[in-house]
Amino acid sequence: MSDFRIRPLGDRVVVKPAEREEKTKSGIILPDTASKERPMEGTILAIGEGRRDDSGKIIPMNVSVGDKVIFAKYSGTEFKVDEVEYLILSEKDILGIIQG
Repeated sequence: MSDFRIRPLGDRVVVKPAEREEKTKSGIILPDTASKERPMEGTILAIGEGRRDDSGKIIPMNVSVGDKVIFAKYSGTEFKVDEVEYLILSEKDILGIIQG
């Protein structure tokens, strides 16, 4: 667990989405409307204890605090703490861990 102020429950994680790109790799500056699309990757700041199976046993999480992940585009719930945007989503919405 981390010292993040919000502790997600069950199989949920708190993610800090990556910064939005305002310029493409080739140098094209994107208008405000185009750059407002939410990124699909971020860093995990806090994790829950895991999902419970039908018998009540906790199934541990496959991700850890600090992992950089890719998640489904429209998944999770956005929220702000001290004007910083975060996302809380279920582990099943995480598509993969970015290695290296």
